[in-house]
Amino acid sequence: MPTTPDDGAFALRIEEASLNAWPAMHQTLFDGWLLRFADGFTKRANSVVPLYEGSRPIQDKVRYCENLYSRERLQSIFRLISIVDHEELDAYLKDRAYVRAEPTRVLTASTATEPPSTDWQLVPRGDWLEVYASLSGMPETAKRLHGAILTAIRSDCAYAVLHDGDWPVACGLGVAEQGLLGLFDIVTHPEHRRHGFAAELVRAILAWGRERGAETAYLQMVADNHAARALYAKLGFSELYHYWYRVSR
Repeated sequence: MPTTPDDGAFALRIEEASLNAWPAMHQTLFDGWLLRFADGFTKRANSVVPLYEGSRPIQDKVRYCENLYSRERLQSIFRLISIVDHEELDAYLKDRAYVRAEPTRVLTASTATEPPSTDWQLVPRGDWLEVYASLSGMPETAKRLHGAILTAIRSDCAYAVLHDGDWPVACGLGVAEQGLLGLFDIVTHPEHRRHGFAAELVRAILAWGRERGAETAYLQMVADNHAARALYAKLGFSELYHYWYRVSR
């Protein structure tokens, strides 16, 4: 949890930017809760995000959300952030057999960094998506949905690809918004991991963001990804807040 009101306000600003940087295809607000829909592609874009306290009973609000997601043939998923008091909602969802899933850390760091020493470039969105799908093994159906989310981003984007010789070995997305830089979809080819390519790629995106006025970078990392935690710690990232999901059975 943030330890001061300033930390809490900054964390909420990061949360807003991250929602903008990974948009849903459709969303609606209901009594302080943001309901996001993207045909089931990623929990982030297909979950309820309680942003502030409303006036309706929790049980009525949960039932309303469940009905909407059921209509879309989607699981009901709630994304609960540590910077908002969700104790009552979390307990209620637990009693309804919602499973706690994917605890995730939100890390931040300064964008000030050494320039990358390896060959990287910015490419068009479509070309980047092909590289990402190849490096990550993404199936065709998911690629279509991923592309729809990328197309919906309205902030400045860096579709970055890093090469080893003629071959792309890592790629990632940077999204700049009002002094903040979000890092998403950082992936390295399995055969080229542990060679420093991911760090070089992140440095490249940080430098790009700083040129556009971003002073702080943020990213979201699954809590048990120990390799990523070690990488980002070396790059100066530390935890600001965390979140978790409650997923219906």
